[in-house]
Amino acid sequence: MVSMHQVHKHFGSLHVLNDIDLVVAPGEVVVVIGPSGSGKSTLCRAINRLETIDSGTIAIDGQPLADEGKELARLRADVGMVFQSFNLFAHKTILENVTLGPLKVRGLSKADAEKRAHELLTRVGIDEQASKYPAQLSGGQQQRVAIARALAMEPKVMLFDEPTSALDPEMIKEVLDTMVDLAKGGMTMIVVTHEMGFARTAADRVLFMADGQIVEENTPEEFFTNPSSDRAKDFLGKILKH
Repeated sequence: MVSMHQVHKHFGSLHVLNDIDLVVAPGEVVVVIGPSGSGKSTLCRAINRLETIDSGTIAIDGQPLADEGKELARLRADVGMVFQSFNLFAHKTILENVTLGPLKVRGLSKADAEKRAHELLTRVGIDEQASKYPAQLSGGQQQRVAIARALAMEPKVMLFDEPTSALDPEMIKEVLDTMVDLAKGGMTMIVVTHEMGFARTAADRVLFMADGQIVEENTPEEFFTNPSSDRAKDFLGKILKH
């Protein structure tokens, strides 16, 4: 569903993506972890061209990612993205936030878009908030709206870039529960997160990044109980002691 081949990206002299090769199968949940500054978010953002790359190839469902124009827009519509900050339109209601993409990009009728939006808001547990504005919702609720909005486009793959890092601890669970349900439903997902519990329970594969490279990849069970690289051992030793 997603393939990256020999992808390189620099920010000035910093080599943030260094020869990245990655293939994500349909329905697979891949969790990307690693220290800050390791290139995790850049990897995620490169998949739908929010970050350009210097060299290499990226393809979604077999279609190479174009640099710009209608082809890029069409492929981007197949890739849902949920950010750390919810990026909802503050002046639009929850329902309007979720229906905007299907109306403008997918060409759905208002009735169909609203029916689908209510189904998705029910699925993420906040349909009763449909007439409210983002500022009237908690952070956890806003993030679940952002997930519903991405799903409304019927994407082939969902990217999550640290979706819980801006949330209070009690709100994290409700967002992670929504993501676990998505994973169980067979959605192809690439998730950049610091939530090791989610990585253990929902991931098919864990990628560990450091210094712009994929240092290690394995099943969650193998990775957490028997990491093979010193970098991963050091990282897990620091975070799992607390």
